[in-house]
Amino acid sequence: QVNVAIRSSLQSLGEKIEQLRELLLRAVSTRQITQLEGDRRQNLVDELLTRHKQLEASYRNEGTEPDMSRSSLMAGGAKRGNTNPWLLEESEETRGLGFDELRQQQRRIIEEQDAGLDALSSIISRQKQMGQEIGNELDEQNEIIDDLTNLVESTDGRLRNQTRHVKMVDKKSTSCG
Repeated sequence: QVNVAIRSSLQSLGEKIEQLRELLLRAVSTRQITQLEGDRRQNLVDELLTRHKQLEASYRNEGTEPDMSRSSLMAGGAKRGNTNPWLLEESEETRGLGFDELRQQQRRIIEEQDAGLDALSSIISRQKQMGQEIGNELDEQNEIIDDLTNLVESTDGRLRNQTRHVKMVDKKSTSCG
C-alpha cells in the first residue's frame, strides 16, 4: 500500500512538473514574465525534474548512489552541498512569508505598478493633447504667414509699379524743364 502511494505520488509529481514547465513556456511566450525570469524559473524546473528522476531511481534502487539519504536528496544532492535553491535568491522582503502573504504582496506590487502605468498613461495622453494643440496652432500660424507673404508680394508689386511711375514722371519732368 505504501509502494502504491509512493508510485502514485511520484507520477503525480512528474505530471505537475510537466504542467509547470508548460505554464512557464506559455508565460515566457506571452511575455507575462521577462526572458531572464523565465530562464531562472526554467533552471528551477530543471532541478525539479532532476530531483524527480533521482527520487524515482532511489525508489527503484537504481541510482548511481544507492546510499543517498533522503535529506541529501531534498537538500539538492550530496555533491553540491547547497541548501534549498529557492531560498538562495529570496529577498529579505519575502523571507518567511507564507503563500497567501506572498500572493498579497504580489497583488499589492501589481496594483502599484498599475497605478504607475495609469499615471504614465494620463501624462502621455496630456502630452499627446498638447502636441495636437501645438500642431493646430502651427497650422494657423502657417496660414497667417502665407496670407502675410501674399500681402507682402502684392504690396511689393504695387510698390515697384509706383516706383517705375515715379521714375517716368521724374524723367519727364527733367526733360521738360
